[in-house]
Amino acid sequence: MEKPTQRPQCPNFSSGPCAKRPGWTVDVLQNALLGRSHRSKPGKERLKAVIDHTRNILGIPADYYCGIVPASDTGAVEMAMWSLLGARGVDMLAWESFGLGWVTDAQKQLNLSDCRILKADYGELPDLAQVDWQRDVLFTWNGTTSGVKVPNGDWIPDDRQGLAIADATSATFAMPMPWSKLDVVTWSWQKVMGGEAAHGMLVLSPRAVERLESYTPAWPLPKLFQMTKKGKLMAGIFEGDTINTPSMLCVEDALDGLLWAEKIGGLEALLERSQANFQVIQSWVEQTPWVDFLAVVPETRSNTSICLKIVDPWYKALSAEDQAKGAKKIATLLDQKGVAYDIASYRDAPPGLRIWGGATVEASDMQALMPWLDWAYAQVKE
Repeated sequence: MEKPTQRPQCPNFSSGPCAKRPGWTVDVLQNALLGRSHRSKPGKERLKAVIDHTRNILGIPADYYCGIVPASDTGAVEMAMWSLLGARGVDMLAWESFGLGWVTDAQKQLNLSDCRILKADYGELPDLAQVDWQRDVLFTWNGTTSGVKVPNGDWIPDDRQGLAIADATSATFAMPMPWSKLDVVTWSWQKVMGGEAAHGMLVLSPRAVERLESYTPAWPLPKLFQMTKKGKLMAGIFEGDTINTPSMLCVEDALDGLLWAEKIGGLEALLERSQANFQVIQSWVEQTPWVDFLAVVPETRSNTSICLKIVDPWYKALSAEDQAKGAKKIATLLDQKGVAYDIASYRDAPPGLRIWGGATVEASDMQALMPWLDWAYAQVKE
């Protein structure tokens, strides 16, 4: 097969950190508040601006709290788990590596006595009808390492007794968030909006705040996880008074991404751009016999962390070790050619490819990548 001639202008298809927004240059950081305290008036204003623009774009309800927290999405999820779980039983949903990580923390770190696990293999969802909403429920909205998302929020009842806690780090800004169905939502700057690492976002519903103010966990809380003082929410966290020192360089970058999103049309435009990227891959998969989506059910296929499996009979006849090597070689070839970086499947996932389709990726670059995937596979098969 002849090598394609057209290359993606931006070869960054990593599922995190993700591609910067189109047109990004380091010049957008020139007004970063460097050398100044984040607790100064200008520092707090910058942090508050990130929160306010986030609220505006995502349509977060006025009575929900939205704040910047340490340690990326991981820190945000851990804050929620350590602060909220244990008041009642919890259903933990896991169908990929990050969800399984939260299960491990609940069982082995928090030692929760009433912890029910609903698991599914890579490519599938657990049976959502089995979820008990008398209990708290923790799940990943989009399985970043499996490319499997929940199709919507219809399975979450309005009259739930427990809290709905969603790790939405590769979903927010790319998939609709039904806020009334959710009590805790977390994500990180370095996913859908292509920001820099180490900062997380945490959204709390009034029901989650009520839990925080009425429940004291049986375990000691590290300082980084503490959201209440004398039984009341530390509201400053959600106004830009962060728990630890944030990078004002990263804050400036996050703000740039949010301003770009508003300029192009807000959430609707972001969703459309991500869906356009997914459509490019879907059309290619439909015409390509050697590949398929890892997600079995079409409605659950992620439009951000798009995971693919190789289904060619030749490939499937290989040993498991050779299958892994073959899939890795495709990603390596494209990396070496400067065509696509970081598209190998996650280390814990089945061998295959994982291509980021969030809004910061141009559909024209995704279109240019498809012939290269065919070319790389042909090289491996030879």
